[in-house]
Amino acid sequence: MDWLSIREFILDFIKLIVVIVVILFLMIYVVSITQVVGNSMASTLQSGDVLILNKFKYRFIDIKRGDIISLEYADTKYLIKRVIGLPGDYVSIKDNQLYINDELYVESYLDEGLVYDDFELSSLGYDTIPDNMYLVLGDNREDSLEIGLISRDDVIGKVSFRIWPLNKRICRG
Repeated sequence: MDWLSIREFILDFIKLIVVIVVILFLMIYVVSITQVVGNSMASTLQSGDVLILNKFKYRFIDIKRGDIISLEYADTKYLIKRVIGLPGDYVSIKDNQLYINDELYVESYLDEGLVYDDFELSSLGYDTIPDNMYLVLGDNREDSLEIGLISRDDVIGKVSFRIWPLNKRICRG
């Protein structure tokens, strides 16, 4: 090997290292791929769906009602849920109807005929949702109320789009 070949090899190796570092940075801080496990988001998302998370968005933009997010739960679980209640909101569910600040909120993304328990935010010990806290629920409400409120720090990112299966869209609420 001559000096020119060694120099070219070293430059190519440095380029490879830079590409790997950039990809790792993007995967850790900007985007991530996750898979839905379980049926708590049925029928919007099914178990096995593969999703792209935008981890960067909520560093600059507030979380909005209806956003589908990934969150860390109980130190070991990563869940996919929909944001229902924002800081300052009072949330209740009566007769399968969601009320936010005592006004009916229509959830077009839910399956018709879904039956689930009544809920009052006061049952969690709050009059309104505290600052930096959110109420999240799955679209399959039969399995979702046990989570309660989550901290903004628990939010990993917003579900941006589904990459598998290819023939389905995500309902935005």
